[in-house]
Amino acid sequence: MAGVKGQVQKRGVERRRAMVDAAITLFAAQGVRGTGVAAVAERAGVTPSALIHHFGSKDGLVRAVLEEVDRRALERLSIPRDARPTLREAFDWFVRDAEHTAATDRELAALHTTLTAENLAAGTALHTWFRDRGRALRGHLVTLFTHAAATGTARADLDPPALAAEVAAFLEGANLLWLLDPEQVDLVALYRGYFEGLAARLEPVGGNR
Repeated sequence: MAGVKGQVQKRGVERRRAMVDAAITLFAAQGVRGTGVAAVAERAGVTPSALIHHFGSKDGLVRAVLEEVDRRALERLSIPRDARPTLREAFDWFVRDAEHTAATDRELAALHTTLTAENLAAGTALHTWFRDRGRALRGHLVTLFTHAAATGTARADLDPPALAAEVAAFLEGANLLWLLDPEQVDLVALYRGYFEGLAARLEPVGGNR
């Protein structure tokens, strides 16, 4: 019985993954508003009721897509969940993520930006998800800067919360500028220049790293 139960659970995981993959493909190509549950279900080879059973609603499916995109980014960059990177390592991760986004993920970047804008108001479907994601990012950055200052790899007088807000604002703004005008804005160069400048600003007295 245990073997049968395991097989059923495995099929359920595979079916859920297929639905998320189908949603990522269609949302990136057509947008969330232009993609119905039935279209995602058809592409995934399941019924609309099966999709709703797994995710509860279309909003639940969108949330699952956003979480999967974040998970893939961490996996692609080989970032352990308990990682304690140096400033240089973390800044390099951001630049490499920009390289991937510019090369292959413009549609998903646009989807993320659009959904953020659509959920700015409290009470909208994904407002809490985006708010908490932003808080988590800033929290990780605060930890990064605090650790760097404590270990002498960055200036001791830095302000971790202010720097975290600055970096988060840069990430959102740089992607928006690039999405609006990719012919004029080089996303990778923008990231590289910003993080090289930030690293220089945070260099400890004496240049120790």
